[in-house]
Amino acid sequence: MIAPLQKDEALLADIHSAGGGEECFHLWWLGQSGFLLKWNGHFLLFDPYLSDSLTRKYAETDKPHVRMTERAIDPVRLDFVKWVTSSHNHTDHLDGETLSALAGAANGITLVLPEANIEFARKRLGETPVDYFGLDENVGKFGGPWEIEGISAAHNEVERDESGRCRFLGFRVGFGEFSIYHSGDTLWHDRLVDQLLDGRPDVALLPINGNRPERRVAGNLNGTEAAALGRAIGARTVVPCHYHMFTFNTEEPDEFVTACERLGQGYRMMQCGERLTVEPEESPCVREKRVLRPENGGR
Repeated sequence: MIAPLQKDEALLADIHSAGGGEECFHLWWLGQSGFLLKWNGHFLLFDPYLSDSLTRKYAETDKPHVRMTERAIDPVRLDFVKWVTSSHNHTDHLDGETLSALAGAANGITLVLPEANIEFARKRLGETPVDYFGLDENVGKFGGPWEIEGISAAHNEVERDESGRCRFLGFRVGFGEFSIYHSGDTLWHDRLVDQLLDGRPDVALLPINGNRPERRVAGNLNGTEAAALGRAIGARTVVPCHYHMFTFNTEEPDEFVTACERLGQGYRMMQCGERLTVEPEESPCVREKRVLRPENGGR
């Protein structure tokens, strides 16, 4: 099994020691599509999956979810996190065990999710102390220090409820002079790039596990598509995700790396539990200087 670069006490110590105020932000990859963002003492946790619920659920089926990477941290240790996202209802993005543990430890969390999914989330989370912060396509709201906008996602289609609201979203998050785009699970679709052209993200967090019908699950961008999307939206750097979690639904990142190099797209490979520190882009030439600093041995 793949060991995180940092886990448990070491990861927690790194999270608490990372500083910089408004002048930079920090990202930790926690596996699958889960990332922890820290900026100016505030935290936002994207789509965490920090349990073994899916491995247990599918253990005796013809689609076992065999875990590849060890859990980076017990969610009860993240009691300082108040804002959490869920891009859609699949368990690796809306995990009842993870969210209940987080909310219990933090005495309540705010869950940012598609407005269309709030009823489903309420049923899954039951009495968990959660405030629901609903979004839809092209709807932006302020929550604490975050300006969060919903970006429609296709997994595999842009699915809508009876009111026309998207069931799959990505999130564009602005804070200070920075922005991040977390796509959730998505394929390319007709509206995707247009929604993102009015703001160049510092970091785009994109899946690379691809779309293979034989897996019998909804698919995502492959490595080439993720690199091309980053290029199309002008992302300073792309960080790949949604791989090396389950053996039946993963890819190696080689295709992504090759495509980024060919397209001249900035990228960073991260190990689970690794920190990435991002500083402002001061001028066009800075992009070529790779001002994004991988921490703790990253490539």
